[in-house]
Amino acid sequence: MSICSARFWIRQPAELSAKGRGPCHCTDEGGAQLLLYPPVHDCRCNGREGAVRPKIICHMTSSIDGRLLVDRWLRSEIEREQVGATYDRLAARLGADGWMVGRTTMADFASGTPRSFSGAFPDLRKPFVGNRSGRSVAVAIDLHGKLHYGQDNVLGDHVIAVLGQDVSDAYLAELRHDGVSYLLVPARDEGGAGSPESALHDAMAVLGETFGIRTLMLQGGGITNGAFLKAGLIDEISLVVYPGIDGLAGVPCIFEYHGEPAERPAEGQSLRHMSTETLDGGSVWLRYRVERAAAKR
Repeated sequence: MSICSARFWIRQPAELSAKGRGPCHCTDEGGAQLLLYPPVHDCRCNGREGAVRPKIICHMTSSIDGRLLVDRWLRSEIEREQVGATYDRLAARLGADGWMVGRTTMADFASGTPRSFSGAFPDLRKPFVGNRSGRSVAVAIDLHGKLHYGQDNVLGDHVIAVLGQDVSDAYLAELRHDGVSYLLVPARDEGGAGSPESALHDAMAVLGETFGIRTLMLQGGGITNGAFLKAGLIDEISLVVYPGIDGLAGVPCIFEYHGEPAERPAEGQSLRHMSTETLDGGSVWLRYRVERAAAKR
């Protein structure tokens, strides 16, 4: 049985459902069914028995207009190092098991090359848990298997690759040889059912169930952040706002969901202020809890 972290609980019949998912399987220590009291529902079981996904904190640094390319609004290399050190220091205060980024962002750190291996590995398409050895994790959302690592870590953190079903066995063998952990998200059925949002929910559930990950920092880029926002998977936002302005339209920003004009990726979600800190140099650290609308009864 799972125990879902939350601020307020009431006991409810098991048939009550979390919005958009099956019955909520979160329970207290005695096994009683739980549902977060309205108006918010922060269940993280994804409607799956015994499945608790990690808490996800979107931790970012931006200019005051929300832009992400720091070289466009920092004045010197020394300033860049100071901003990076502040970002890392605040990240350490979040108590996460590691960090998670999209393929484009991880490409800056993955320095391997494609290779082939003749040796056979058993059960290639099942989740592979490598030797983490107590390290933090670096989770890469790389559904098409474009990244190559050459080792089991980036920046000293153990890599876990989130992959799609279309990656080849040869690519999985390469990851096994390098010691990189991985999981494959479920494929869409023949009718095309199964949304990108549901795939992210399934992947996060595996990270919780199989890999024992409890808290992750989501660190971009903006497209990946937008996908997690649309999926309702962000639990907190930790934003370091630097006193600089980019000002140019089209520059990557904190959230960039690529959808139709009528879509509202943040619909049903609101922010509750947690804390504000003014930092050296005029930067501001803002923290918000993401609260989701309660399931209708």
